[in-house]
Amino acid sequence: MGNHALLSASSSHRWLNCPPSARLCESYDDKGSDFAAEGTDAHALCEYKLRKALGMAAQDPTESLTWHSTEMEDCANGYVAFVMELVAEAKKVCADPVVLIEQRLDYSKYVKEGFGTGDCVIIADETLHIVDYKHGRGVLVEADDNPQMKLYALGALELFDCIYDIDTVSMTIYQPRRSNVSTFTISKQELCEWADKVLTPTAELAFNGSGEYHCGEWCQFCKAKADCRERAKANMELARYEFRQPPLLTDEEVEEILGQIDGLTTWASDIKDYALQAAISGKQWSGYKLVEGRSNRKYTDEHAVIAAVTAAGYDPYEHKILGITAMTAMLGKKQFNAILGDLITKPQGKLTLVPESDKRPAMTTIIDDFKEDN
Repeated sequence: MGNHALLSASSSHRWLNCPPSARLCESYDDKGSDFAAEGTDAHALCEYKLRKALGMAAQDPTESLTWHSTEMEDCANGYVAFVMELVAEAKKVCADPVVLIEQRLDYSKYVKEGFGTGDCVIIADETLHIVDYKHGRGVLVEADDNPQMKLYALGALELFDCIYDIDTVSMTIYQPRRSNVSTFTISKQELCEWADKVLTPTAELAFNGSGEYHCGEWCQFCKAKADCRERAKANMELARYEFRQPPLLTDEEVEEILGQIDGLTTWASDIKDYALQAAISGKQWSGYKLVEGRSNRKYTDEHAVIAAVTAAGYDPYEHKILGITAMTAMLGKKQFNAILGDLITKPQGKLTLVPESDKRPAMTTIIDDFKEDN
């Protein structure tokens, strides 16, 4: 067996909603990404700092981390402080809570060959707490009914349910770059019922490559997302509107389009990228050709440029004020606030239309202001 299960916990949101996608994705290479590499580095730093805080043996990985930064340090320190608070709480009800870091969790009792790795598992009498660190700043990850977390919890119960008297499972997503700490609590009984009634039968379909294809937000990280026929069919449904001018559409039609348009533009972008990569690999698309895009001139050797321009009697540098992040790093937060606190302003962000589920407060409009005045 490889490093990743076919039915991994991290991809469970997708294969639980679209069971045949699990086998479909097997035929694709795992290309990886800079985001994934950065996340791996952040997890390594978090693991080291947490082990150190708990008094465990740990080797500092900092020198080998490609993506290491001050921001990553701050994120990892925050994560460790959060976990240590949970450990302190656990000690109030249990003299010897167990803390597992980067623990392999086997949930194959419910999902064939299923296993994953839990960032942090805290086991104490009555409560099992799973914490998962997310370094990504793009997609907000919620803990509510999160299947990845529930699979980790099932794996942890297999290890410790017979030793500790656990009746409640608490699951937390710690996502510092989105200022997101989300916790979901479920009874052990409810979790096991979900495992028997929903998880096991769906996992069996997924493992066998059967079941029905379904398109949704889970398509985002699917390897087959560009050339998936089901996703194309779902997105092409919008074509029935023939993209007439909005005044010819009803309010209901505009609202339906708004609900789908982000997915549509993402899908269209995925198709273009898929076609480009295929063309670079030698594929001939009828009616299309590969050309070289625009590029800008650049120096071959900046040090030589500086020397040559300086020797000619000119100043090769532009002088501009440090950005707020760089200035804060130079002065330190306390001194930054003392010196520049009165000189900082945060202008209003650009207005954007989002679903009501978005956590940001709604802005008042001109019509709202008019109603208040009257």
